[in-house]
Amino acid sequence: MAPHWRGGAQVLAVTLGILQCCGWLSGQTIRTSVGMMGRRPDQWPMSHERVKRGWVWNQFFVVEEYTGTEPLYVGKIHSDSDEGDGSIKYTISGEGAGTIFIIDEVTGDIHATERLDREEKTFYTLRAQARDRQTDAPLEPESEFVIKVQDINDSEPKFLEGPYIGSVAELSPIGTSVMKVMASDADDPTYGSSARIVYSVLEGERFFTVDRQSGVIRTAVADLDRETQDRYELVVKATDMAGQMGGLSGSTTVTIVITDVNDNPPRFPQKMYQFSVSEGAAVGTSIGRVIATDADMGENTDMSYLIKDEEGGELFRVSTDGDTQEAVITIKKPLDFESKRTHNVVVEAVNKHVDPRFVDLGSFRDQTIVRVSVSDVDEPPIFIPPTGTIMEVQEDARLGAQVGIVTAKDPDMDNVPIRFSIDRSTDQEQIFNIDPVTGAITLGKILDRETAGWHNITVTVVEADNQSMASQTAVSIRILDVNDNPPELATPYEASICEDAKPGQLIHTISVVDRDEPQSGHRFYFTLAPEASNNRHFTLWDIKDNTAGIRTQRSGFNRQEQNVYLLPILVVDSGPPALSSTGTLTIHVCGCDTDGAIQSCNATAYVMSAALSPGALIALLVCILILIVLVLLILTLKRHRKGQRMSEDEEDMRDNVIKYNDEGGGEQDTQAYDMSALRSLYDFPEVKNSDSGPDLRPIPQWIQNRVVGDGGPADFTVFKGYIRKKVEQADADLSVPPYDSFQTYAFEGSSSPALSLSSIRTLSTTSEQDFSYLSDWGPRFRQLAGYYAPAQPEEEGS
Repeated sequence: MAPHWRGGAQVLAVTLGILQCCGWLSGQTIRTSVGMMGRRPDQWPMSHERVKRGWVWNQFFVVEEYTGTEPLYVGKIHSDSDEGDGSIKYTISGEGAGTIFIIDEVTGDIHATERLDREEKTFYTLRAQARDRQTDAPLEPESEFVIKVQDINDSEPKFLEGPYIGSVAELSPIGTSVMKVMASDADDPTYGSSARIVYSVLEGERFFTVDRQSGVIRTAVADLDRETQDRYELVVKATDMAGQMGGLSGSTTVTIVITDVNDNPPRFPQKMYQFSVSEGAAVGTSIGRVIATDADMGENTDMSYLIKDEEGGELFRVSTDGDTQEAVITIKKPLDFESKRTHNVVVEAVNKHVDPRFVDLGSFRDQTIVRVSVSDVDEPPIFIPPTGTIMEVQEDARLGAQVGIVTAKDPDMDNVPIRFSIDRSTDQEQIFNIDPVTGAITLGKILDRETAGWHNITVTVVEADNQSMASQTAVSIRILDVNDNPPELATPYEASICEDAKPGQLIHTISVVDRDEPQSGHRFYFTLAPEASNNRHFTLWDIKDNTAGIRTQRSGFNRQEQNVYLLPILVVDSGPPALSSTGTLTIHVCGCDTDGAIQSCNATAYVMSAALSPGALIALLVCILILIVLVLLILTLKRHRKGQRMSEDEEDMRDNVIKYNDEGGGEQDTQAYDMSALRSLYDFPEVKNSDSGPDLRPIPQWIQNRVVGDGGPADFTVFKGYIRKKVEQADADLSVPPYDSFQTYAFEGSSSPALSLSSIRTLSTTSEQDFSYLSDWGPRFRQLAGYYAPAQPEEEGS
């Protein structure tokens, strides 16, 4: 296929044909090809621009946004084998074929039926085919071609990121970069100037400029002042076609915020402030607030305050409120109306963050005067000194003696009378008294330093006509020592010596304690008591350092003769007056091994100082012997009584052990005993009685035949009737225990033919009783009769 051109410009068509042939020769040799034309010959652009030699032969061009009423002609395809007789049919397929693009089957002309937009789709890829009209067989292979949408300037520039907000510091130099704006154009940037954008400032060009090509906004002046105007609104325009006539444009708003720099010093609105405060205000009380204004903002307004004058700095303190940037003035020391009624305090405000670029603009600090007026109030009395008082008194001072005087005054100008008292919660025993007018403290009780060396009391002073005005102070009273306690041995001393101790051997060192505390220190003197001064066994050695040593005076101690020595020691202090006491050192004589280690000591005491006479020793021995005899007699009597009781117990016990707590297993238990033997002991003839119900067994015959003391038979009718009645009641009552259970009948009956068998009665009489009749009562009483049978002569002899 070769391209055909419609139109009247034959010369141009011949020229394009030659150029196209050159393109084929330079590319590849093909039998058929697709010819194309982007526009009609009357629509070709007349351009004198130089065209590259590399021709693209398989492309069509169609202008976007076509607004005509007829379909837009795109191009034509033609086959070399087409002789014009209509035997060839042309078809297209691919993107938009049959909908957007249609083809004349006979001529091969392609038209666009819809309005195309390059910004939506830049090109379409289609395939052309020449077929036999009769057989629909392809005459040549398919040939692919592209229809490109030709751009026109139909899209204006747009600021996609607008509106913009930027910032620049105040007083920035000219040309300082603020920010960059950027617009985009949907047109083809590779075709013509439709997408070439230039920028300009429509509003605010007096203060800011914009670079035409890059869109960078810069400052146009150097005196931007945030305090005058803190923001600017710019309108920036973007125009395509490189700003030429007919180009499209778009605009955006740019807000530029002027940021603050510290170019303004703090300033107090007033040169003097006045405040009033009571002299009774506590330390730390706020007097008032002042503030210095600063035209800057943010951290550039941060400031600190300080007091410049020395007097004001002693009484007052100033601090900065971090939230409000106010100066808070507080009391540093208590104020006194009577001393000074007005204080002038110089307060200075200083910027914390000073910019060195603006130091030449002036001092970034300011001062003001704060006048503080002190008002008078009724104040409580004050003690002199106010921190408390220490007094001293001898522990032997008499009742009513003066300990000391506390002093106080009314600080007010009126100087009203005051009264003193002691807080009894600190002196519950009322040891001290105080004069309410003079403040003199006296003794109410006798003191004892050894019981309490210090007394801490609280003294209260009030105004005489206003009890609410009160103050308190602590008074510490020290009790001075006098020598009223004698020295004593520190502990009850005990010492030990070996029997083979050598003369002059140190056996112990003693020390003493004294409850007194003399100012010059303790000094004690040691000596043996007068009653032991002539002993020949031990000697005392005063070491001169408030201790003493005990040494042996002889050798050869014998613990068998005397194993304990009591050595009285006299201790005297240095006074005044000198007091003394006597303590006793206990010395044990012990047996020791060859190395001197103590093995054993006896515990018999022997007092050295009080030697016993021979008569006293004899009397002591006689008493000991009497005590020993008494103890032996008591032991003998107890042993004799114990032997008698044991013989009686052995006689009663015999050789039998009888068990009474065995209930047995009833008639079914044939292992326990022989029931036939038991039955043979009784004569139980069966008696039928229809009236009484169950069978009744009579009293055993051996009981009936027993004769009472007068010889007549025993009368058991009472028992028979009572027992029969009880049996009938038991048989009729289903709730009573069964026949073979143990029954208790609360009936004592008349006297028994047998006398008392109590062993107590037997022991209580000396007469011999005959219990042989017990054998006649049956087998169960024969064993009992054997216990009370008289002893045989041979048994007694044994």
